[in-house]
Amino acid sequence: MRIERLREQERMLWVTAICFVAGGVIGTGVLWGAARPFSGDGSVIIPIALVAAVIAATAFTVSTRMHRAGETAPMPPWQEWVSHVSAAAVTAAIAGVTALGVLLAGEVLATGLEGLTLPAPVGGVFCGVASALGGRLAFRTGMRLRTKDIAALLSTFLVVGTLFAMLTATDPAWWERSFSELGIGAGGWAFNGTVIIAGLLIATTGSYLGRDLHRMLGDRALPRIAAIVATWAGAGIALAAVGLLPLDRVRAAHAVAAFSTLGLILTAAVLTTLLLRHVGMLRVLTIVFVGLVVVAAVMTFALRMLSVAALEGIIVGLVLLWLTTLVQLLCVLAPDESRPSARRSPLRA
Repeated sequence: MRIERLREQERMLWVTAICFVAGGVIGTGVLWGAARPFSGDGSVIIPIALVAAVIAATAFTVSTRMHRAGETAPMPPWQEWVSHVSAAAVTAAIAGVTALGVLLAGEVLATGLEGLTLPAPVGGVFCGVASALGGRLAFRTGMRLRTKDIAALLSTFLVVGTLFAMLTATDPAWWERSFSELGIGAGGWAFNGTVIIAGLLIATTGSYLGRDLHRMLGDRALPRIAAIVATWAGAGIALAAVGLLPLDRVRAAHAVAAFSTLGLILTAAVLTTLLLRHVGMLRVLTIVFVGLVVVAAVMTFALRMLSVAALEGIIVGLVLLWLTTLVQLLCVLAPDESRPSARRSPLRA
């Protein structure tokens, strides 16, 4: 076991070095020419973020093929298809998290480095560092991808993306109304893009939850598991629609998408709890979760004690807390081994 861990650490060091060199070389080539400012028009941060995102996605793909090749071979076509689509969604999410992380770091550093310009080689070094960090984390994620890793990726992405949207918001008083105000104006792409990718991650989380539930309960529970996965997928689509339908353009459709997201997540939580009704901790947690959401909604819309932005923050926090607890429970209850289905379809034998 110790030798295997040492080999894993050695492999991680090689990955870090390769990503650093690749990022440095590609970044230098992309930035080649006159020195460019660290922030503002023509900033080096955006191309650095894009290069780091591509390298992180590549590192995850390579890691997946190295460590989990052949995992889907014994699966029926429908199960193999779900697995491949989920892996592709995680790859896109890792690229998004990396890019937004670099943009957020650049926005923070820009406050103390105003007026700094970087020649191409120095910009390449920055790109190498960002690529090394993103590539290392992505490669490690691909080694043994678990549902809790997807949930952690979702939480990280939402926090990083929202912070970046806050820092670049055109209206500093957005918090007096709702988070959706961050999606308005020239800088709205940051928040809207975050919400779209988060929707993809919500749907992917549902897929991996279905995988763990199937490993626990087998084919006999597939119809109920399929309903849970479909509900999570619907919640992800609705959340993505929140970003695709900005508040200032289609207010009614935006509101419908937002409330649909909440309703589908609550439904998914209840369906999952009913399937695992023998897990008392989850049953209590879900009752408290739904109850607190109802109380917060009443305080916002009936009693006018909370702003919509505060309600949204509370709900997101509660959802992430419930989801994190669920995936931690599944890490204990669900086997680690892949479980190919014996059915030709998840809905029939």
